[in-house]
Amino acid sequence: MAGFHRLFIANRGEVATRIARSCDELGITPVFGVSAADRGGPWTEGREQVVLGPARSTHSYLALERVVQAARQSGCTALHPGWGFLAENPRFAGLCEQHGVTFIGPPAHVMRLMGSKTPAKQAMGGSGLTLIPGSDGILSDLEHARRVAETVGYPVLLKAESGGGGKGMRAAQTANELEQAWTQASAEAQAAFGDARLYLEKLIQGGRHIEIQIMADRYGNVVHLGERDCTVQRSHQKLIEESPAPTLDPDERARTLAAAVEATRAIGYVGAGTIEFLLDQAVEGAHVLRFMEMNTRLQVEHCVSEMRSGVDLVREQIRVAAGHRLSVTQDQIALTGHAIECRINAEDPAQGFRPSPGVITKWVAPSGPGIRVDTHVRAGYEVPPFYDSLICKVITHGDTRDAACDQMILALEQLVCEGVQTTIPMHLQILRSPEFRSHRYDTRAIPGFAP
Repeated sequence: MAGFHRLFIANRGEVATRIARSCDELGITPVFGVSAADRGGPWTEGREQVVLGPARSTHSYLALERVVQAARQSGCTALHPGWGFLAENPRFAGLCEQHGVTFIGPPAHVMRLMGSKTPAKQAMGGSGLTLIPGSDGILSDLEHARRVAETVGYPVLLKAESGGGGKGMRAAQTANELEQAWTQASAEAQAAFGDARLYLEKLIQGGRHIEIQIMADRYGNVVHLGERDCTVQRSHQKLIEESPAPTLDPDERARTLAAAVEATRAIGYVGAGTIEFLLDQAVEGAHVLRFMEMNTRLQVEHCVSEMRSGVDLVREQIRVAAGHRLSVTQDQIALTGHAIECRINAEDPAQGFRPSPGVITKWVAPSGPGIRVDTHVRAGYEVPPFYDSLICKVITHGDTRDAACDQMILALEQLVCEGVQTTIPMHLQILRSPEFRSHRYDTRAIPGFAP
């Protein structure tokens, strides 16, 4: 493809495998940056690889200068960060551009804007998205937090200004709990992000987590690929994602999808992004989508949107970064049927989700119509203890939600992974539960799961 001939993949495992697949389809040579622990990983077989450093991610996948230097020295003119690690680091994006390596993602200044929660809320609210009631900006001190909490009403949620992944968040059900929540949230935010600043929002209890997939080019063309429901979570980490969202009012869906496209265009966004919302189901009987944050990268669950739309999002990312216009317009995107994704981790749910590293002695992936498996795993692969425990994603597609669920159960029953504990039994419990099948659940509990 005109623009790039060699592309550096600054990620590992399933992520690197997914990006390489799109590179192959575009005629681009992928070069893998790996840690010493991942040297010779299945995704690098027969490919070029550069060892970035030791197993610890801080000395390999998170070492900004090493990654950029490796990309340049391997003759790559573009770099894909994937999701996780440095994907949302504006300093890294700027460093790539400074050294003549095209960063496949949004401009650094847009990433910086969306990474700071208060400016992001202001920008999105000004573009027509509905916000969660809370502070107008960063809280100056505990007394400021108390005044805002009294105005919006308890319960409230303190959140880190530079936060992510559930870190730096504490709820206060009453005024008596606010001081302890402030102390804990600010300390965790400082430790995790080097920034103790907090803001406050009304705590919406019983809500559902909804996100909209966006794709934009540098010429002002923006499309959405529908919404996803990511409500089934554990400690703010998603377990199951699906599209369309089964409880979303059609009028609210249409209004918010259109507003999300306009908001994305207004901030000058380029590339793939996800706008996240909380579905507030307690507004005079209505369901209102309230903006939470924008993730300036591709999400783990992008496959769900790909299955419904037929659009290869990684391919679009690479094309857009090379200066091409989007290959599809909004009226050319047909969202069909229902898609579900289950994240399968090497963890033991019965033991508090304890990680289960080790050698996979037998591996058989499911296959068939409407089944997709994204993975880097094969028999003999050793799941290392240093990184995220995701070993595969299973995605199914059917004409209806029930059909997609039944297809997922069949796929998980066919999936064989021996040698390590996995979350497959938990996913089967969820999918078979009356709560999940009738979508009677919210972010507070895992439906149907009894460890």
